[in-house]
Amino acid sequence: MNITKSLRTAVFFGSIALTTAFFSGCGGLSDAQIKELSDLKSLTTSLEAEANSLKDERAKLEAQIEETNRKLAECEKQKEEARANLQKLPK
Repeated sequence: MNITKSLRTAVFFGSIALTTAFFSGCGGLSDAQIKELSDLKSLTTSLEAEANSLKDERAKLEAQIEETNRKLAECEKQKEEARANLQKLPK
């Protein structure tokens, strides 16, 4: 019983020592990694802004196309009315 207790205590302290060594060796990011992360974040922000700008431009162009199509339909209607009126005229 005494041997298992001392073995358990040794394993416990050994695992704490290994965990501490592992975290101290692998802890944190280097300055280069932090700079790269910062650069990537700014690039992401820039690309998101560009994507939003392009979406706005697309919406404006779609609105212009819709307006042009509406005007074209109106012109076509007037053309048909004029053609019908010309057909009514005596020859």
